[in-house]
Amino acid sequence: MPSPPTFRDFDEARRAARAFLPRALFDYIDRGTEGERALAALREGFDARRVVPRILRPVSAPDLSARSFEAARPSPFVIAPTALAGLVRFDGEVLTARAACAAGVPITISTQSSIAIEAIADGAPGAELWFQLYVWRDRGETWSLLERVARCGVETLLLTVDTPASPKKVHNLRNGFGIPLKPSLRLGADLARHPRWTAGVMGRYLLRRGGLPTYAHYPPGAARSVASAIGDGRFALDMVLDEPFVRELRRRWKGRLILKGVLAPSDAAQAFALGCDGVVVSSHGGRNHDSAVRPLEMLPRIREAVGPSVTLLADSGVRRGSDAAKLLAAGADLVLLGRAPLYGLAAGGQAGVAAMLNQLTEELRGFLAFSGAPNLSELRSSEWIG
Repeated sequence: MPSPPTFRDFDEARRAARAFLPRALFDYIDRGTEGERALAALREGFDARRVVPRILRPVSAPDLSARSFEAARPSPFVIAPTALAGLVRFDGEVLTARAACAAGVPITISTQSSIAIEAIADGAPGAELWFQLYVWRDRGETWSLLERVARCGVETLLLTVDTPASPKKVHNLRNGFGIPLKPSLRLGADLARHPRWTAGVMGRYLLRRGGLPTYAHYPPGAARSVASAIGDGRFALDMVLDEPFVRELRRRWKGRLILKGVLAPSDAAQAFALGCDGVVVSSHGGRNHDSAVRPLEMLPRIREAVGPSVTLLADSGVRRGSDAAKLLAAGADLVLLGRAPLYGLAAGGQAGVAAMLNQLTEELRGFLAFSGAPNLSELRSSEWIG
């Protein structure tokens, strides 16, 4: 069993995750692409955004409820999709879903998760599961996957649209990390330096599941384990998406449809014109395009382009509740959390995810109180500097 989490904020959780995870896996989660300027720009953008606090307002118990898709939610947070979270902890997606359920927060399951949507639904009853779609070249198999997802009660689908190619990540090349995972002296030494992870995660998969984890939504012949390449070209990712595809997806998917990875106001307007229910204003956490603009600076322009009534979500670089508050103030209705739950998961399993969600929530509550905002909607009328 993982030890109880002892971290007190994002930075301490990150340090605990770094100590627990092999360097190759930690860098895969933590770092960006090319020169990693996008990562630095995200942090600089949040730090530069300042607020003029207001006084003489009743803010002893700020209301964190949010509205999205014309419905109320107790919190503005959603757990973002992350590939292979099951490599962070044994059954990591299930543990994260349980923590999300307890916190009343939706969790988005990735096409490339290491636990299948059916097993997550069974392992975390009551959790609000969303699903993120990477499109396979075989559209028939893609539609079959969505039928599986719908049978699990999933009502919200996120289509990732900002990954037209494989990003250049030099740290992965240096660390020997990739899928398929290739044995090497460097990787072997890395695993030997992290025996708690090697035994507690990979060892448990070998003992309990009879093999290494894999992409669980792929058919067995297509993806056998993280040490094997995708063996069937039909399941390679289709990185060329266009309007006709979105129209077809909208026709087939009966639930909510959200495009993830939108940064241009005209693209956001186009998404709603195509029948989408929301967009995620996102730079993929600084992991794809190293020169992309910040979601924080594009949100006001996107909100102006699409109007006040539609649902906008945002992510990328959120480390504290104050970061989330600034995205909400800029026009977002909900905020997706990517690295933060993963660091909590690495640091303390299910309890670590719960602790991270609680910390971000309390930080957001404190930000509202000190800013003189009794609720989230008041953030948009705040007086900002910078």
